[in-house]
Amino acid sequence: MNQKRIVIAGGSGFIGRALAREFAAQGFEIVILTRTPRKRTDDMREVAWDGKNLGEWAATLDGAEAVINLTGKNINCPHTPENVRDLIASRVDSVNALAAALAQVQTPPRVWVQASAIGYYGDTGAVACDEHARAGSDTLSEICWQWESAFEAARVPSTRKVALRIGFVLGRDGGALPVLSKLAEWFLGGAVGSGRQYISWIHLADLVRMFVAVVTRDKLVGTFNAVAPGAVTNGEFMSELRRALQRPWSPSVPEFAVRLGARFMKSEPTLALTGQHCVPGKFMEIEFQYRFPQLRAALENLVPIRNRRIR
Repeated sequence: MNQKRIVIAGGSGFIGRALAREFAAQGFEIVILTRTPRKRTDDMREVAWDGKNLGEWAATLDGAEAVINLTGKNINCPHTPENVRDLIASRVDSVNALAAALAQVQTPPRVWVQASAIGYYGDTGAVACDEHARAGSDTLSEICWQWESAFEAARVPSTRKVALRIGFVLGRDGGALPVLSKLAEWFLGGAVGSGRQYISWIHLADLVRMFVAVVTRDKLVGTFNAVAPGAVTNGEFMSELRRALQRPWSPSVPEFAVRLGARFMKSEPTLALTGQHCVPGKFMEIEFQYRFPQLRAALENLVPIRNRRIR
């Protein structure tokens, strides 16, 4: 009996590696589409693709159970006009390439799960947004709007489509948490800017389970906020992180220092100075069972064992 196949485009990154491990553990054959394929010592297979043009990789979609697209240039770069064009192109081009490939294979995947981001909503302040909220009006929302518009325009009548607007992902081996943890360990774990901007976070383990849910549950379709139910402000987040790491209060980092540091590190300051307050309305409707619905437990699970508070 042939294994059911999961194809993960852009699957060599932080989230993709976790998804590959989970689906492989569930008995799926795993194919990873990546710009830099390498030989593996496990049963997974990596296939070259450039995220833009049709190629031999398209054959991996024929008869697949699912395709998951995580492709996109790292958003943490200065949002100059040139970089914004590249950010949009890397996302839209990959969606269009997959749509073209699905149109030519004999047996398209049953489901296409497309990554997006909660940046779609713009800087929401304290206003909570579910999946029915409108797109924002800043650079991040424009990037996400074009990303999702390309996905919505893809005509794949034999394939169920799901988009996940992913929040601030917490994991040990990637994302922003290791960097923030180091800063807190060095007694630099204060709130950023005003500290009132919201962080809609999700533990990596729960995000992986969300992907599994939308792949395996045939009735799930449309757009979902992939976040935990307990969004917090930046100030609250950093306070909980200091607590998990047993570090004392730290002064906040003023906005001018954030912008200066971002220029030095060639990153984008608005990623830290703005935020989204999102609720996972549709996951709550289906009674998705979170392992880590509260930030404190999520952080205590992820910080190094030597730093956990002993009770």
